[in-house]
Amino acid sequence: MALMDRLRAIGPGAIVAAAFVGPGTVTTASVIGAEYAYVLVWTIVFSIVATIVLQEMSARLGLVSRAGLGEALRGEFDNPAAKTASVVLVVSAIGIGTAAFQTGNIVGGAAGLATITGIGANVWGPLIGLVAAGLLWTGNYKLIERTFVALVIVMGLAFVANAIMVRPDLGALGRGFVPVVPEGSAYLIAGLIGTTVVGYNLFLHASTVQERWDGPDGLTECRIDTIASVIFGGAITLSIVITAAAVFPAGTQIGDVGEMANQLEPVFGGFALTFFAIGLFAAGFTSAMSAPLAGAYATAGALGWDVNLKSTRFRAIWLTILGTGTVFSGLGYDPVQVIVFAQVANGILLPVLAVFLIYAMNNDGLLGEHTNSTLQNVLGAIVTLVVIGIGLRTIYDVLLL
Repeated sequence: MALMDRLRAIGPGAIVAAAFVGPGTVTTASVIGAEYAYVLVWTIVFSIVATIVLQEMSARLGLVSRAGLGEALRGEFDNPAAKTASVVLVVSAIGIGTAAFQTGNIVGGAAGLATITGIGANVWGPLIGLVAAGLLWTGNYKLIERTFVALVIVMGLAFVANAIMVRPDLGALGRGFVPVVPEGSAYLIAGLIGTTVVGYNLFLHASTVQERWDGPDGLTECRIDTIASVIFGGAITLSIVITAAAVFPAGTQIGDVGEMANQLEPVFGGFALTFFAIGLFAAGFTSAMSAPLAGAYATAGALGWDVNLKSTRFRAIWLTILGTGTVFSGLGYDPVQVIVFAQVANGILLPVLAVFLIYAMNNDGLLGEHTNSTLQNVLGAIVTLVVIGIGLRTIYDVLLL
């Protein structure tokens, strides 16, 4: 019975996992496995620990204070200039950034369906956008949450099944947990960590936990949900790396995820190709729903608007974000440039959000007895220093393009 209770606690954390296991993560993990085999597995471990540390803080903030991160950010500043600057930062980086990611999310999901059906991704893209819009428009949190949970399970089964079928070298896999940075791999490490530790997920989590639990009494279930869901999401990412590492000789350059799926077909037949395509669709579709939702929570909270799922302004925000991705996916634009822009936005904003989050988590007036412990502050500081490095690296790489 205790196990069933824990399974029933899974919810908001699954939305976070679904958000970070998107087409960008699938692509980066595939490239890492193909080029470096199991050498960079440790990067996934760090990413998952970092995500758990920050997402637990965000969830605790929302559950105890009954305010989203956007509202907390707005309320921490008395100075009008500082408050305005924080609002502009959130609205521009989160709102525009999530809109930019949408094209890649929808195109990625459409590519999965195109692989199975043979119908073009430019046809599936708008259909995915319409279905996502329909689910979000219901304003029914339980329905949205259950959809995410179901699709995360689908992703897990698809990618983990592939990883098992390839029969990885367990010795090499074990050595991959020891941190090593091969020459030329820094940008991929930054990319994988940057697609897992995502700034807009902090806004998403702080708000969605309030839909599920009433207050601090739900902290235990919330932590179980966060830890279990993020670890499961990490297992999906690990499965993708394992699959690519086992199928391709080390050093292989792959152009896209579709190429990887085609390479799997002669090895496993249509069964593996279909499973991979289903997983890719689930990754794209869940991210196509979570990004607009996160953008709406962040923007509405920062502006002091109602964050009710059925409010007109809230719907207008996510419709704008979702509509942007849907239109560009239907027109057949290459999503690479908009994804690069979104990564820059995340790289700039994430360190700022991490610093503010730790600051807010030590506010007795906001959280009372539920403020950070010394250990939580130390872990948060380590994660923050690393994401600052990632942010600087992302900006540096983009300036060199």
